[in-house]
Amino acid sequence: MAVTPAKIATALGVAAPEPGSIQEQQWKLWIDDATMLIEIRAEKLDIDPATIGEAKLDYVIREAVVAQIKKPDDATQVTISVDDASSSRTYQSGKGRVTILDEWWALLGLVEADDGAFAIDMVPSIGAAHVPWCSLNFGATYCSCGVDIAGVPIYETGGTP
Repeated sequence: MAVTPAKIATALGVAAPEPGSIQEQQWKLWIDDATMLIEIRAEKLDIDPATIGEAKLDYVIREAVVAQIKKPDDATQVTISVDDASSSRTYQSGKGRVTILDEWWALLGLVEADDGAFAIDMVPSIGAAHVPWCSLNFGATYCSCGVDIAGVPIYETGGTP
């Protein structure tokens, strides 16, 4: 890994922290945290972290640490009120820890398989047989027999009219 506190400072547009300072130690810790998160995900997906390009790896680690520096905690709003006047300032909320965004996981190729809620095919199969008296057969824009939602007629299933 080539990410250092000096490179983090460059990304932020600030002077590098003094060697041995608390700030430098904190940035090194966050670099180590981001590296650990990537290694854990790669291990979980049975991928060798060495196969990930160094430039991509450095980019994700650097951006994760920069995001942590910019928004280190989850404070979202501060309001100061005096008599009838008040002043508020809203902050974008951070997670309070080093976090790697989903788009960065995708960049690294460390995306988990999605077996989410929409794994069921909700579209009926092509060529599903509507009953002869279905509204679609008479020029309507909707199905009255239920094939469009179930794949088979579920309404109007009686015999021929």
